[in-house]
Amino acid sequence: MNPWRLRLLSQLDTLGTVRAVAQAANLSPSSVSQQLAVLESETRTQLLERTGRRVRLTPAGLILARRARAILDHMSSVETELRGFGEEPAGLVRLGAFQSAIHTMAVPAVSRLAREHPRLDVELFELEPHASMPALRGGDADIIITTTGFDELPLGPDLDIVPLATDPVLLVVPPGHPATGRGAVDLAAYADEAWAFDIPQSYMANLAVRLCRQSGFEPRVVCRFSNYMMTLQHVEAGLSIALLPGLAVDRRYAVATRELATPVTRTITAAIRRGSPPRAAVRAVLEALRHHPELPLPGGE
Repeated sequence: MNPWRLRLLSQLDTLGTVRAVAQAANLSPSSVSQQLAVLESETRTQLLERTGRRVRLTPAGLILARRARAILDHMSSVETELRGFGEEPAGLVRLGAFQSAIHTMAVPAVSRLAREHPRLDVELFELEPHASMPALRGGDADIIITTTGFDELPLGPDLDIVPLATDPVLLVVPPGHPATGRGAVDLAAYADEAWAFDIPQSYMANLAVRLCRQSGFEPRVVCRFSNYMMTLQHVEAGLSIALLPGLAVDRRYAVATRELATPVTRTITAAIRRGSPPRAAVRAVLEALRHHPELPLPGGE
């Protein structure tokens, strides 16, 4: 069996459609279909069946797709061992992280690794939790930084989890706002405010809506940004208030933060695929993430 074709089959299980697999692999849908047909010939087993205009995995295809992930991980581990057992970490590690963890956790870790392990290359890219877990399971990322609080895509037994930090969700207001006094705040007191939200269906947008509704009101959303820096600028200008994770509050912006009367925190974790022992390069990146410098506390005034 050709490993590349096994990866295409695994991606079909993760992404759901031939078109999505083609986009991820930079191929045409017809090329993906042809390669999967060759894989069926190699295995002498029907792996796919058509339902209307869509293709889905047969029970045999589903088993092979899910075993393929372990097979591919094991092959990668063997290749690394052949390059030299016990040598310093080397090769490429693909690290996906959500926005607020990139500058506070991922970049310091990657910078330290560049000094300590010059043969190790870390490809860092932004992935929100709803996208990072499918990428990890599909083999497009080796490590992800995510949160255990993303209910829509829970972490499962196929992943190994490494706790990294606990991050509070805070109310962020402009300087001089009445909420800048000391003490925790009740969100119900801000029902009439203009709110800045993340883009729809993102982790923070869903969490903020849920917290506002639990406090008895529907938030009046006046803007949506996928970038926390733009949210902080909007709040700093006095145009809105926001709920943001503590990691996202950059000291360069003149905003005030308040803890919530009913504390809300998210647990930040690193995750890797469970299976064969992780190669030395992956272990080195995990260690660097676990020993991150003390995270800066957001300003409270």
